[in-house]
Amino acid sequence: MPVACVHIQVLPEYREAFINATRENHAQSILEKGNLRFDFLELASDSNQFMLYEAYETEAAAKAHKETKHYQTWKTKVENMMAVPRKGIQYQLLAPLSNS
Repeated sequence: MPVACVHIQVLPEYREAFINATRENHAQSILEKGNLRFDFLELASDSNQFMLYEAYETEAAAKAHKETKHYQTWKTKVENMMAVPRKGIQYQLLAPLSNS
């Protein structure tokens, strides 16, 4: 099961706009077929650093997410809000395992 942790540092002047845009992306992402989890986190020690935790049933579902209109809109909207390019780190879930 593919999991991505996407680390994002936002310029302070765009913090609220970034949060709003990412909440919109989150709301659509959790409705996607194959999406198991899409968490939007703020670093406790720095309110301008965020992480997206995304888990999908399959690699195909993870790839399909990046082809959605809402993801493309989010990507374009927030690109210039970042202090540095976002960094996505890919993982494979080992536990918990599905009971199905």
